[in-house]
Amino acid sequence: MNLTPQQQGYYFPAEWHKHRATWLSWPHKEASWPGKIQTIFKPYTEFIKTLSAGEKVCINVCDVSMEQFARNILKENEVNLDAIEFYQNPTNDAWCRDHGPAFLIHKTEQKKVIVDWNYNAWGNKYPPYDLDDVIPTRIAEKLGLPVFYPGIVMEGGSVDFNDAGTLITSTACLLNPNRNPHLSQKQIEDYLHNYYGVEQVLWVDEGIVGDDTDGHIDDTVRFVNTDTVITVIEENKNDENYHLLQHNLKQLQQMRLLNGKQLNIVELPMPDPVIYEGQRLPASYANFYIANQSVIVPTYRCSKDEKALEIIANLFPTRKVIGIDSTDIIWGLGSWHCLSQQEPEV
Repeated sequence: MNLTPQQQGYYFPAEWHKHRATWLSWPHKEASWPGKIQTIFKPYTEFIKTLSAGEKVCINVCDVSMEQFARNILKENEVNLDAIEFYQNPTNDAWCRDHGPAFLIHKTEQKKVIVDWNYNAWGNKYPPYDLDDVIPTRIAEKLGLPVFYPGIVMEGGSVDFNDAGTLITSTACLLNPNRNPHLSQKQIEDYLHNYYGVEQVLWVDEGIVGDDTDGHIDDTVRFVNTDTVITVIEENKNDENYHLLQHNLKQLQQMRLLNGKQLNIVELPMPDPVIYEGQRLPASYANFYIANQSVIVPTYRCSKDEKALEIIANLFPTRKVIGIDSTDIIWGLGSWHCLSQQEPEV
């Protein structure tokens, strides 16, 4: 019988654990930013430039010409190319949080493995996704790392970790019949325990309006240390997110960690609605990315941007909190956290 990663002593470290690198998949799918893809490269490059100040940035590209295109844009924006590594791993889309590898590290030894979950583009919404589905194994081959195959659908944006045995997720996403209809909540929890190395799974119910992932947790609730979460709330009672997010807040207030402690809950405002071509986009300040030297926060040309940055800055005193305009990026229905996947250092 094959032992699971948890049985072998592996776990998924929190995002604030030191990174060896951040993994990205270069954006190229016009249909993800219809009529607007050219506008995203400037903020995307700013994101890479900020990341590369404190860690390596590994970028999946489809071929030599895409690599050259990326190099040219990065060079124009004065990104230090010595900190960038390109890998010819063809992708269907850019959302590396969801199709990228889940890197687990060992509790006592300097070892790292990859978990390659199945990927179906958020419930078969955006075929084809065959290239994205094999990205973790392709990366594992290039890095010479062992791979585990749970055999069920899971996306990196649907889970968040506290580095002390707890994972938080949403029923809206993980219990959606478009992912693993044959599994009960208890069976899904067993997979989370076995393949992420956690001991406790906490569930909130709701995602935000406009989120095509069916409620990824990285738009609503994030751990910022072992016993503190930041959760988005909507201040306008007439907004369609108001009751959804109040419901999540009440659930968080009832939760207890493994040590019996209540969660410290920090409330983060939602930005004003971002609407483009009549569609409400899933704009949220919770979609920040914790890099080695910085926390990179999406901003939306909104009066609440500064308040959100200040709240997050208070939670990360040793990192520089940097807002990068995500107004064009969010037209792809995701932001900085959705685009990136950390590789921890061992």
